[in-house]
Amino acid sequence: MPERRRGAALEQALLDAAWDELTAGGHTRFTMDAVVKRAGTSPPVLYRRWSDREDLVRATLVHVLRKNVLKVPDTGSLREDVLTLMREINATRVQLVTVMSVYLACYHLETGTSPADLLDPADTDRKQAVDAIFDRAVARGEAESERLTDRIKALPFDLLRQEILTTYAPAPDRVLEEIVDTIFLPLLR
Repeated sequence: MPERRRGAALEQALLDAAWDELTAGGHTRFTMDAVVKRAGTSPPVLYRRWSDREDLVRATLVHVLRKNVLKVPDTGSLREDVLTLMREINATRVQLVTVMSVYLACYHLETGTSPADLLDPADTDRKQAVDAIFDRAVARGEAESERLTDRIKALPFDLLRQEILTTYAPAPDRVLEEIVDTIFLPLLR
């Protein structure tokens, strides 16, 4: 008989099962019963933690994003920091970007929310991590803080996400360099 899971181990197993369920069939086919079955547990175990599937979807995404935190590069140059981070996203996050954007489209239609409403960036520390790159660039004199609006800081990553969602594949390195060199960095000059 398998060992009974408890506490954090049980919660992680439930959230991993929920992620597997989301990636297997998207939000439309995502049910609490399917997660219970995949996790090998009972409905009360799941419902004690999350009252409905929308709560479970949000918790699952926070769990996956926290589990997949990227190391923030410090290469000594803004260009190389941004390219290094984009290359890592490109190499390891295509499935995550696709699932969060495409598979969850039904979630947004059903709930009337936007993707920005689904997660608070503070839940995963993503914003603070990326801000560190830009804070170092300002300290080195590579950028002026007043030019680094939230929109401009997000731009290279938004363009990478758009590329991934257009092709459902990693972007060629020449595309990453084009985004940084011909679109992003000129906005800082």
